[in-house]
Amino acid sequence: MKKQIRIFHYRNKCIGCNACVEAAPHRWRMSKKDGKSVLLDAKEKKGIYSVTVHANEYDANIEAAKNCPVNIIRVEII
Repeated sequence: MKKQIRIFHYRNKCIGCNACVEAAPHRWRMSKKDGKSVLLDAKEKKGIYSVTVHANEYDANIEAAKNCPVNIIRVEII
């Protein structure tokens, strides 16, 4: 069975520091529209963006979460 992780992003609190993009550029981008980060392929529900991906993205996204100065990224193994 393939292991997966789920990444959560509380985007409305993003300050646009780019730390997540530097840690995991394959999963994060900066929006040219509002200067906040975008969790690629995520679905939004009640202001929280989430995406389920293969566990091989775990390390990079844990680094993104640790580097986030406003602690708005969560990563969980599912």
